[in-house]
Amino acid sequence: MSAVSRRIAAVLLAATVVFAAGCAQPARAPAQDDAAAGVWRGRLALQVENQPSQSFSAGFELRGRPEAGELMLYNPLGGTLAALSWAPGVATLRSGSQTREFDSIDALVAGATGTAIPVASLFDWLSGRNTAVPGWEADLSQLGEGRLRARRVAPPPAADLRVALEK
Repeated sequence: MSAVSRRIAAVLLAATVVFAAGCAQPARAPAQDDAAAGVWRGRLALQVENQPSQSFSAGFELRGRPEAGELMLYNPLGGTLAALSWAPGVATLRSGSQTREFDSIDALVAGATGTAIPVASLFDWLSGRNTAVPGWEADLSQLGEGRLRARRVAPPPAADLRVALEK
């Protein structure tokens, strides 16, 4: 390999390292009592079985409670996809340079995902309380391993929500 070829290879390697370092997201150290403080982090996936089927997955950080809180959604590189925030009487969805306002967290989630999700019950489920919701079946059996699954069976369309929490 000539000296010029070695320099080009070295520059390409350095550029790759710099690019990868720029995309890296520092690990978030989970607090000892995040769940007790109303903070959950991990990955979520939602599949809605309508025509055509829709699916969505993202990293997330959920803070607060059903009455007031914030949900941040992240792409695989750690960039923010959307920020959802809510308080009594108002809910806001920020994505890129766009902001949309809704009357409630339930309307916001339905607007953002295309389907209704029982947000108040999601907080209960993440806290280990198997709150019954008409039309939904929550499986908390693997919550100790950081996994939660909830399926909406009625009304159509069916929806499947999976959550994997950071440990």
